[in-house]
Amino acid sequence: MGVSAEMADAHRLQQRGSGERLDVAASVLTLLADRTRLALMERLGRGEADVTTLTEATGAARTSVSQHLAKLRLAGLVVARKDGRRVVYSLRHGHLRRLVDEALNVADHQIGSLPPHD
Repeated sequence: MGVSAEMADAHRLQQRGSGERLDVAASVLTLLADRTRLALMERLGRGEADVTTLTEATGAARTSVSQHLAKLRLAGLVVARKDGRRVVYSLRHGHLRRLVDEALNVADHQIGSLPPHD
């Protein structure tokens, strides 16, 4: 599919019920409103990782990390693939990385009392 066709598809989706778009966006943001899930998404934004790496990165218990990853996977935000005996996780698409990065940038501004900008 070419770039212009993808843009046309995106425009059609935006024109389709904005209520549905808002509902889905709200559910994504609700899912990310958990500190551990946000930490997992932030780490996965830097590249794929297995449960052991994600456990170390978040400081959460392995069982907790596995449960959060299952929720993120079921919601379609992360994907998993087998690499031998390991399961490796990654973000489904770059929009999620940018969303998490922007949320963390907002936090930086609030913590550091930085001036607003575009």
